[in-house]
Amino acid sequence: MSRIGDLDVPRLGLGTMALTGRGTWGDPADPAAARALLRRAAELGVRLFDTADSYGPETAERLVREALHPYDGLLVATKGGFRRHGPHEWEADCRAESLRAACEGSLRRLGLERIDLYQLHLVDPRVPVEESLGALVELQREGKIRHIGVCNVDEGQLERANVVAPIVSVQNRYSLVQQGSRSVLDRCERDGVAFIAWAPLGKGFLAAPSGALASVAERHGATPAQVSLAWVLRSPAVFAIPGTVSSTHLEENLGARGLELMDEDVAELASEGFPAYRARRFARMARARAGRVKARLRR
Repeated sequence: MSRIGDLDVPRLGLGTMALTGRGTWGDPADPAAARALLRRAAELGVRLFDTADSYGPETAERLVREALHPYDGLLVATKGGFRRHGPHEWEADCRAESLRAACEGSLRRLGLERIDLYQLHLVDPRVPVEESLGALVELQREGKIRHIGVCNVDEGQLERANVVAPIVSVQNRYSLVQQGSRSVLDRCERDGVAFIAWAPLGKGFLAAPSGALASVAERHGATPAQVSLAWVLRSPAVFAIPGTVSSTHLEENLGARGLELMDEDVAELASEGFPAYRARRFARMARARAGRVKARLRR
């Protein structure tokens, strides 16, 4: 167990972004299967379920409630800060009034009076982060939020956020193929802040056997996905929230619990790590996604 704020939570959780339709839009093809996956995760000991009002939008939160309410012993973390207009379309909106409406909508959908971890989904370039966090502090004072987290921030943004509110968690992309948040993780380790790694399997790229990843996996009698998650979880500050729609992959991912990499494993992964074409492909996808958001902002 590790802590998010004052909450003891196992460090391997479940992200729910994949439990929606194509382009993170609308219902999944099989809502009953999505609910069954959520229940199975809880049965297997998952206690951290990460969602957002923008997943669907509203779809993932609704499925979480249908599957898991009243959440006995579970931490359901959600987020606000995006508006959705269609598949793959994400528009930043972190104005105070929008965040209040988003949080209150999440409370209704999740069937809660208070959200244990509410996260600012991003820093809106049109809104000072102090203004966005100020809205969450007001909601916290009203008893609607227990703990406040931030997502997709750099060190400077995290420092500014901490002036406004006690930040208990940072959720950034982090994996073998995306290590740009290493300095943010270092700060979280230093300050005792939870670091929640999203896309810890590189959107599935790190689940396939190849190169050093396959070699290390074979040595441990594990799978590449399990080794990739174990690599992310080396830091005691890190929680990982891989997403999946497959119960088989869910169980495989949870098999990373207890897997400890040796120094030679880490060195081998650092020297070769992953096929270069996978890293380039993942970077292209990330740039394309960022471009879609920026294009929406310019409209």
